[in-house]
Amino acid sequence: MPMYVRFKVPKELEDLAYELVEKAREKGKISKGTNEATKQVERGQAKLVVMAEDVSPEEILAHMPLLCEEKNIPYTYVSSKQELGTAAGLSVATGAVAILSPGDGKNDLENMIKKLEEVKKQG
Repeated sequence: MPMYVRFKVPKELEDLAYELVEKAREKGKISKGTNEATKQVERGQAKLVVMAEDVSPEEILAHMPLLCEEKNIPYTYVSSKQELGTAAGLSVATGAVAILSPGDGKNDLENMIKKLEEVKKQG
């Protein structure tokens, strides 16, 4: 597991994360890529940050969990940067996506954040 991955995300939550990114892309607002996601976290605009576990080098995302915790922004992981890119509407892979506005996924987002808190407690 890469050093920036702080907890193991169950498959159902990983699937939900991809879905949330798609819904937010369609009717809400997202920031694509590690740099853009970082900016939105620093501004406190992100509602959820989704990071890929297969990013190389790992240093690219090393700062992200700490920054999210500092700003009280929930974050989660997915296994594939390629799939994350696709969910974000990109033709290339992306290491991180910040959801700024969930669009149709508002209830799913709230649900996801609750479940992530439970997963982190089990750690």
